[in-house]
Amino acid sequence: MRHINKNIVLYLTGFLLLLNTFFMCSCIFISLYYDDNLHYPFLISGAISGALGGSMFYFNRNAPKKVGKREGYLIVSIGWSFMILTGMLPYLFSKAYFDADVFAGNDITFINFLYETISGYTTTGATVFDDIESIPKSLLYWRSLTHWIGGIGVIVLTIAIMPLLGIGGMQLFAAESTGVSADKIHPRITDTAKNLCGIYISSTILQIILLYIFGMNGFDAINHSLSSISSGGFSTKNNSILAWEDNIAIQYILTFFMIISGTNFIVLYLILQRNFKKVFRNDEFKWYLGIIFGASLIISVPMYFHSFGKEVFQFAFLEESFRLSIFHVVSILTSTGLIIRDYTVISPFVTLLFFSLMFIGGSAGSTSGGVKVIRQVILLKNSWMEFKRILHPHAIIPVRFNGRAISQNIVYNVMAFFILYMFIWISSSVLFSLLNDGFSEGYDSILSGLSVTASAIGNIGPGIGKYGPTSTMNELSDSAKILIGFLMILGRLEIFTILILFTPSFWKNN
Repeated sequence: MRHINKNIVLYLTGFLLLLNTFFMCSCIFISLYYDDNLHYPFLISGAISGALGGSMFYFNRNAPKKVGKREGYLIVSIGWSFMILTGMLPYLFSKAYFDADVFAGNDITFINFLYETISGYTTTGATVFDDIESIPKSLLYWRSLTHWIGGIGVIVLTIAIMPLLGIGGMQLFAAESTGVSADKIHPRITDTAKNLCGIYISSTILQIILLYIFGMNGFDAINHSLSSISSGGFSTKNNSILAWEDNIAIQYILTFFMIISGTNFIVLYLILQRNFKKVFRNDEFKWYLGIIFGASLIISVPMYFHSFGKEVFQFAFLEESFRLSIFHVVSILTSTGLIIRDYTVISPFVTLLFFSLMFIGGSAGSTSGGVKVIRQVILLKNSWMEFKRILHPHAIIPVRFNGRAISQNIVYNVMAFFILYMFIWISSSVLFSLLNDGFSEGYDSILSGLSVTASAIGNIGPGIGKYGPTSTMNELSDSAKILIGFLMILGRLEIFTILILFTPSFWKNN
């Protein structure tokens, strides 16, 4: 009878908190540089996070260095919970230190701070702050940094240095990344994690440089790079990328790196290694690019007529329509959520098409949210195969992916995930309508509620209707914010990681 190794769970949770403390303390230098007087709140927050993490790490240092499946799920779930709770401290202590002045123009409540922190770490990017530009720069940097930490996954970052701790990281990696694809860059999971981190960091630095060269100041370039490469969505501006509406280069740079953020990092590694043969054989990558350019071309037509009417054809108008279309398609598909225009005012057709994109998501093994393209492709292929199985009931007709037959267990896993995903979305939409609207607003808020819950579980950020791309989530009731926060965590950890903790069999010793 094997018991859960609680000590290793506490040990590695403590290590995650120490990592969180390291990133949190970097904000002290931002505060000193911009002289916003928030270095003390960050110092106190870092001290509390460091003391808690250090105690858990030190007093459990002699724990058996073995991580099984159950320990992996617990470390991920508990670790993320502690990261969120400690990540909220800079907001709380900034409020306590400066009272309301530091958050002028914004509602400052515990629930709002919790919501903003969850939205940061889960890379959702839906904000409750109505006046972002009034918030001090060190806090804005911390918001963006929570995106960046959550994007690569603190667990993957931990695995990259697992050898120093004498721990194998396969179960931890599987618990944090519950996608279908099991491909690895290197036979050793720690080397795979190191390479993923290397690609993530180098992509961030390259984007910062390009955004700075083409017109953003250093602070905005850093924050938007941290936000977009992680498929987050937080901006330093109230109107998001509309602040650079006339800067075509910045819009294309952001579009490119959002595409990168939604691409399987294994594919990115293969591209860097010039192994294009494997890249072109990757079904998910081909579908991912096909959806992006197909949806962008379709939307660019109503975008053109909405923006320019029936004017004489001009290439500049056509280019602008396609640029705006692909920017927003990529932003929603990859669950980033940056915006230039309110795409929901073009036509009902375009609005519903964007709503549909919320359920697709980016690639497995990327920083994006959603169901993921690989699951959608497997579902479609399995449905197509069913026609053949009906005609040939005794034949064995497997689903093929990347030219290879995949096991039926994977198909069952994908089907279970999709059914559970849709059930959670529908049931949470009903609950949301009760918690947020009660019995007063009638049918006008139904579409808004459906989009908010879909956006939350897909880690997208903006919804449609009342809580569309130009709105904040501040008007949500506190109980609705708690529900949406839970959905964001559920979506970021891909449902199974959290819900498996509520099954009796998980806690049975075996």
